[in-house]
Amino acid sequence: MPHGRLFSLANHYDRGEPRLGQSAPARGCKHGWMEETAAAAYLFFVNRAIDGMLAIVGELGDERACARPGLPGANSPYVILHHCLAVLDYWGGHVVAGRDVRRDRESEFRASGPVSQLISAAAAAKRQFAEDLKTADPASPLRRPPLASTWIAPVPVTQEHALLHILEDLAQHHGQAELTRDMLLARRED
Repeated sequence: MPHGRLFSLANHYDRGEPRLGQSAPARGCKHGWMEETAAAAYLFFVNRAIDGMLAIVGELGDERACARPGLPGANSPYVILHHCLAVLDYWGGHVVAGRDVRRDRESEFRASGPVSQLISAAAAAKRQFAEDLKTADPASPLRRPPLASTWIAPVPVTQEHALLHILEDLAQHHGQAELTRDMLLARRED
């Protein structure tokens, strides 16, 4: 990857000619910014984290998925996944795609409800994020700045930074959800 870039930003796609050994740009991707395989790989890892958290809340059921382990400031698996869906919508939709997304970050950490509701919300969020990803142009500036976040300086300046932040956040929270599940199940066994 030249210059440490995660995504291929090859100009040759403007001419419609992929370089030797590379696939054509993903259908629907603006400006052919990402090879089809790279776009699919990125989406695979995003969905893998979301699906992993869905499996956790499904395993725990409505009551336990909304329970918090006995640690100060800990969140329930339901809250963790709900927050991650908001991350997809805000960072992918608002910051990268430029959609108008109003985020109430505080309420994300009070979320609870039936797991079936969260499963439906996750399916919709994954579909929307896949559409938002098609508009991404990683080397370009953010379409909207991250106004309602806890982002610590320096603020990301390109869409690529925002996309990497999404993946970072989802992977981190997937691990948090796994540990939270383990603590809740251990508490049940005591």
